[in-house]
Amino acid sequence: MAKAQNPATAQADADASAYVRGGMPIQEQTATFRLFMLLAKWGSLHVACVLLFLTLWFHPGGNLVAALIGAGALAVVGFFALRPKADAGH
Repeated sequence: MAKAQNPATAQADADASAYVRGGMPIQEQTATFRLFMLLAKWGSLHVACVLLFLTLWFHPGGNLVAALIGAGALAVVGFFALRPKADAGH
């Protein structure tokens, strides 16, 4: 029985058959991993700051000044907690 060819997935099928396990240079893999971790780390801090800001601003009885102070404090603490350490020799 012949395998059905779907023209919508032909390009993806060709890419999948051309995949070679372990073919990515280790420097590229390391750079990709470090970039992902960097973006995930700082992106999560930004999301947390925005969520805190919006929560403090829009809850009943909340105001803009308290939201700015809370989000700013979280951003400062998060910055110092997430910045690269000088003794991290990874």
